[in-house]
Amino acid sequence: MSTAIDDDLWSAIGDPTRRRVIDLLLAEGQGTATTLSAYLPVTRQAVAKHLVVLDRAGLVRSVSEGREKRYHVDEAQLARAVAQLNSVGAMWDARLQRVKSIAEAIQRAKNTEK
Repeated sequence: MSTAIDDDLWSAIGDPTRRRVIDLLLAEGQGTATTLSAYLPVTRQAVAKHLVVLDRAGLVRSVSEGREKRYHVDEAQLARAVAQLNSVGAMWDARLQRVKSIAEAIQRAKNTEK
């Protein structure tokens, strides 16, 4: 599994409303813009736009059902997002550890000079 950063994916899940939509879809298994909007402080049209962004990023998939689309989370793409998040977290942990080591070395050098 590639852990290269996917800007479209991160842009899609960077929005709190879209993350809430994903949470709702995971909890309910599926939903439409209408059913999801009942749980969110935004209009049905806004939810539909958020779903389009999530669909474009591959995080959700849809099936046409009458005049609406029924959405569900694409678990493989969500797993990819989690892997990327873990990779970024590990990278920042390593960077912060290096900063800490440098700061400690500077502090030791100052203490030695005294």
